[in-house]
Amino acid sequence: MASSGLQLDFSFLTVDVLASYVSKGLWFSVQLTLVAMIGGIVLGTLLALMRLSGRKSLEMPAAAYVNVMRSIPLVMVILWFFLLIPLLIGRPMGAELSAVITFTLFEAAYYAEIMRAGIQSISRGQVHAGYAVGMTYRQTMQLIVLPQAFRNMLPVLLTQTVILFQDTSLVYAIGAYDLLKGFEIAGKNFNRPVETYLVATVVYFVICFSLSMLVKRLQKKIAIIR
Repeated sequence: MASSGLQLDFSFLTVDVLASYVSKGLWFSVQLTLVAMIGGIVLGTLLALMRLSGRKSLEMPAAAYVNVMRSIPLVMVILWFFLLIPLLIGRPMGAELSAVITFTLFEAAYYAEIMRAGIQSISRGQVHAGYAVGMTYRQTMQLIVLPQAFRNMLPVLLTQTVILFQDTSLVYAIGAYDLLKGFEIAGKNFNRPVETYLVATVVYFVICFSLSMLVKRLQKKIAIIR
């Protein structure tokens, strides 16, 4: 009796196939991760400073933004931006640009909490010392507090970035050509969806596990410096 079990065949996944279908998606996923990380950290730092300013007019809007964004599933935010913004601006924005804007704004809420914890970890004595030598609040933050906060929070910031790279697969919901989309198209064209999704899983694991190991090494180095 012939076996009816699933027969896996990975022979079609040649270098040429990966270069044709997957490399484009990988490049977009990396770009999306880097842009969202940089933009998210900049906006997140601003939100953190607003929350720590002691002014209700700044603190309340920042807190509301962070709490709302952290309470909504990312895939819902992706769909909202993709579907609603074109209605507001009167023209289509494109899946890739929509994904970049969405991820930057969404990740800013998480980076804000990380940076807020980093800023609060700095001794108030250093802040008072900055004031004592004539520095303004902005100078004290820029020259004394933020550099130390970034160094203290760097492993956590990078860990969040690894999570961000994993989350880029959600742009699949709006049809953006990311790493997962590249594997999906290859699977459809060669009628081998199971194999391509299995390989995609391995690729995501290798990338994220490698980055996590690098973050752990960096964390140990920072601990030694301290």
